[in-house]
Amino acid sequence: MPFTAPEQFNMASWFLDARVDEGNGDRVALRTDRGDHTYAEVASLAGRYAAALRELGVRQEERVMIALPDGPDFVGAFFGILKLGAVAVMVNPGQAPDALGGILSYSRASAVVVDGSSRRAVELAAAGVAAAPAVLDAAGELPEGGLDTVATHRDDAAVWLFSGGTTGRPKAVVQTHNSFANSTECYAKAGIGYRPDDVTLSVPKLYFGYATGSNLLFPFSVGASAVLFPEHPTPDVLFGLIARHRPTILVTVPTMVSQMLGHAAAGGADLSSLRLATSAGEALPPALYHRWRDAFGVELLDGLGTAEMWHVFVSNLPGRVKPGTLGRAVPGFEVKVCDPDGAELPPGDVGHLWVRGNSRALGYWQNAAKSAEAFRGEWFVGGDLVSMDADGWVTYVGRGDDALKVGGKWLIPAEVEGCLAGHDSVIECAVVGVPDPAGLTKPYAFVVARGGGSDLEDELKRYVLERLDPYKHPRRVIVVDTLPQTHLGKVDRAKLRELARTELG
Repeated sequence: MPFTAPEQFNMASWFLDARVDEGNGDRVALRTDRGDHTYAEVASLAGRYAAALRELGVRQEERVMIALPDGPDFVGAFFGILKLGAVAVMVNPGQAPDALGGILSYSRASAVVVDGSSRRAVELAAAGVAAAPAVLDAAGELPEGGLDTVATHRDDAAVWLFSGGTTGRPKAVVQTHNSFANSTECYAKAGIGYRPDDVTLSVPKLYFGYATGSNLLFPFSVGASAVLFPEHPTPDVLFGLIARHRPTILVTVPTMVSQMLGHAAAGGADLSSLRLATSAGEALPPALYHRWRDAFGVELLDGLGTAEMWHVFVSNLPGRVKPGTLGRAVPGFEVKVCDPDGAELPPGDVGHLWVRGNSRALGYWQNAAKSAEAFRGEWFVGGDLVSMDADGWVTYVGRGDDALKVGGKWLIPAEVEGCLAGHDSVIECAVVGVPDPAGLTKPYAFVVARGGGSDLEDELKRYVLERLDPYKHPRRVIVVDTLPQTHLGKVDRAKLRELARTELG
């Protein structure tokens, strides 16, 4: 059922302080290779960050940027910001100074929390900002003691999330305290069934809303623990962390599913501690789902969420899985499929996904036109194209803005990518449209491959031709070492189009 918080509500109290008040302060909240941290220790750290930010002059409702790797300081800063009634703006700390400068100008952040890895880039970024923010270095001394949590309204802005598009400047989605509690009750507790004895491990980093929930807020809501690590996630890193920390829930994405399956250590990896894994961010091809189940014996739950609704609202759930689909609407949310005019479509027809529930954002920062287009009354209308059968199972078709017109017909890259993913030589792939010299759009496929030889391009073209309509086959298959990613870890299709144009000369 949808959750509505009391009118006076601060999510820092609900997710963190309540665990200490319940007498669970000595439970392990965070697990790292440098040691564990209890709920009482995290609450103390959050209070000290709140006090440090207050000393820097941060006031309620002001934005504070977090430019930190995953670790206890990220968590302490995150909850410290919320305790002040300020707004957390989470960013990838590895971004270049010009990208960080753009976010600083856009957010008008009054302070930034950094560490040794991000301080120089933030200082360079701040030099170009009209009102330079205060900088709080996580390596410095924090005040002893803490501050009482500020009384906030459930509908106050709490966190900025950035929309996960694959092109253009991300839009800041302004989310409320209530949204985070609602998705936790509906998806994490009632849907997935997070338990106090769970240990979570995430491939996406905490600045990505999918991980903020699945690897921080959701485990914290039940007194469970989260594994945090600062390194870039690779199969080697993940297999090592699973062996050391024995997580019960793995939070992952299709790209990493494919990479783990293709790794030399996959055959000997012990994933028996996992009771389930979740996948989101991009569509999970059925072939990849079955390979994962066959290799590791762990249920993999695909789902769909957006920053505008904060987290997952359509999902396969434990004991209720239909491979090749995103699942059904999470209880507490309602979805429908509509045509461009907003008329609901019959089962099986492809259209835009509409969703409503108590996790709806306030809108896009400084973008009234886009807000009006996407937020329609109680409903959010995104760019995802889906179909839904008579039983409510939702199948992902693609992004409306990624659809290609090839030979006068519509081509959805996800369909071709799903086909290519079934080939034994394909580890990862992405399909983009590129205009040829005559100005006609042609599909190009970029593939990360295992073996295959010099004739792999022709082999993959034939593979698609045998399975899909001829106009859908990629005109070129380009083998690359890795696929470029956006700041949120999704495939950067704009960069792939640039690479394809280079191939064309």
